[in-house]
Amino acid sequence: MDKLTQYERVFNHFDDNGDSKISPSKLQQCVEAIGGELLLAEAEDVVELLDSDGDGLLGFEDFVRFLEGGEEEEKVKDLKEAFKMYEMDGSGCITPKSLKKMLSRLGESRTIDDCKVMISQFDLNGDGVLNFDEFRVMMS
Repeated sequence: MDKLTQYERVFNHFDDNGDSKISPSKLQQCVEAIGGELLLAEAEDVVELLDSDGDGLLGFEDFVRFLEGGEEEEKVKDLKEAFKMYEMDGSGCITPKSLKKMLSRLGESRTIDDCKVMISQFDLNGDGVLNFDEFRVMMS
């Protein structure tokens, strides 16, 4: 039996209602069933990261990406830590001011206007700041 067929069997086992989707809690159960450990909050982060259609659930292709990219949750943790370093003021987003401050700590002197331009390149919703999802896109 090839790897994809095995993945499909596992996926279908946890897809109780047959809608071809699994929830974060089902993903957590799946990982535990194969001897791993995944907190519900981590499963929710993984689903948020890999959910290709935005419905809060993993389809089969998303599930395969999870299994094949086991380091994905580690990447999310690392990105969240990096985001917090740039965010600094507790606002939940990176502002031109916080970006300028972090860059100067790293030895890069930039003006607020430079930082606004840098942010605008990845500011998907046009609010002048970067939220975590926009930061993730920038870092990928």
